[in-house]
Amino acid sequence: MGKELKSVSKAGAPIFATACVMALLVSISPAQTFSVVHNFTGGNDGGVPWNGFTVGGSGGSSAPVSAPLKGNANFYGTASAGGTSNYGVVFAMSTSGEETVLHNFAGGSDGATPYASVLLDKSGNLYGTTTGGGSSDLGTVYEIAGTTETVIYNFAGGTDGAHPIADLIQDAAGNLYGTTTQGGVSGNGTVFELVAPKTKGGTWTEAILYSFGAGTDGSDPLGGVSFDTAGNLYGTTSGGGQYGYGTVFQLVPGTPWTENILHHFENGNDGSVPYAGLIADHAGNFYGAATQGGTNGGGTVFQLASSKGAWSFNVLYSVPGWGISGTFRNVVLDTAGNLYGTTHCDGSYEAGTVYELTPSGSNWNYTLLYTFTGGKDGLYSVSNLVSSGGKLYGTTLYGGENNDGVVYEVTP
Repeated sequence: MGKELKSVSKAGAPIFATACVMALLVSISPAQTFSVVHNFTGGNDGGVPWNGFTVGGSGGSSAPVSAPLKGNANFYGTASAGGTSNYGVVFAMSTSGEETVLHNFAGGSDGATPYASVLLDKSGNLYGTTTGGGSSDLGTVYEIAGTTETVIYNFAGGTDGAHPIADLIQDAAGNLYGTTTQGGVSGNGTVFELVAPKTKGGTWTEAILYSFGAGTDGSDPLGGVSFDTAGNLYGTTSGGGQYGYGTVFQLVPGTPWTENILHHFENGNDGSVPYAGLIADHAGNFYGAATQGGTNGGGTVFQLASSKGAWSFNVLYSVPGWGISGTFRNVVLDTAGNLYGTTHCDGSYEAGTVYELTPSGSNWNYTLLYTFTGGKDGLYSVSNLVSSGGKLYGTTLYGGENNDGVVYEVTP
């Protein structure tokens, strides 16, 4: 039987709970383009990874490990469970599946249950969030230098926010930006900045750039934020807006920052309930994904295009599926302009898929790259994808040899 897919929301209630439960798992031979490179055990190596990877270097100043790992590239990621205290880990991993645990979360002041991946800065330090733990058990922002973890912010659950699950981004000055799913003035989440200390070892200072939930401005952001070249921030909310199905928003710097809603999801052909954030191309357009709705039932992949200061919302493709089965994390854009993503419980076995969207004139062509069976190949991919050596890498929540998730490789 498949596991029920859940996340954390207000007062511990699930943000979503899909009916991705299979009566029977039928074993099939995976395609030649697919392989499992690591099976999580749920023990010291971690388990139940909610996100994919950040690509690092092969050692030296670009990577936060003392020596390069085997393989063509190093990945850095998190697992939400397992480790020495069963509160999750931060790890480095090679393309061949060799893992080095960089930090075991103890579930106390150091944080607990990381859902987000990590940010790798130019000095080789890692930054991330935990949804639990910290001084108020409402989540943290942490830094890892080598294998030493330091909590640089503890969320208190008031106007400062609570329970972050999204990745962080960093500006040229070293300041960090992210979202919380809860807290803020109205209790419906925030966009925050952590201002870097001017001296090494100094205190990071939080500034709330925006609190959601005052009206139709959106609520409950699950994805992170992205910059444009002018310093504006962009992201999505999974709820709120004019129709209650989420928004795409822009935040313009100022005192205070100003929010502009670029799209209100209607749960029609445009999709609804976006969990993913946005990614940008070189032309300044943004791409995102909604988890449900659309003409094919599994959400949409969409584009926000800018022309002379005006934004247009365009559905690029309606992904197959049903319910909240669509793309959870950000899609990825390659140098040729192709988009890649995962669905978390679509497919013949209701266990998830990996897909490619290729531009063709004014249309986009959909190619199904892999369908998970929910068995040893993995179950429920809520991962982003990263590319290395012409191959895609991601994770599944469950499945694999120990039912604690896998790292997989797909060749498009």
